Amino acid sequence: MPFINTKVSVSLDKAKREILKSKLGKAIENIPGKSEQWLMLNFEDNCGLYFQGNQDGPTAFIEVKVFGKIPADSADQMTAALCRVFNEETGIPQNRIYVKYEEVDMWGWNGGNF
Repeated sequence: MPFINTKVSVSLDKAKREILKSKLGKAIENIPGKSEQWLMLNFEDNCGLYFQGNQDGPTAFIEVKVFGKIPADSADQMTAALCRVFNEETGIPQNRIYVKYEEVDMWGWNGGNF
């Protein structure tokens, strides 16, 4: 039950969102037991993000929320994949991307909780 929420300072058209959706569906496999089958995504584009006190370049903030624990090496692999994907697909430099992880103990779905 992973959820990836992205906020980017650039525009994302429908075609770009589809490409990102596919690549993030593959990237989530870096976390054991996670797959695109249960992945939910949100894309917020044209955000007024500041980084290091400026808006001198395209910027991204990516949140990855996961039911359960994320092994440290998996988080490392996931961060590398996310930074690579967003750099390739949006032109956002990897050094202007923050990734936040959140491990969730309880997750609701279909009228119940895990």
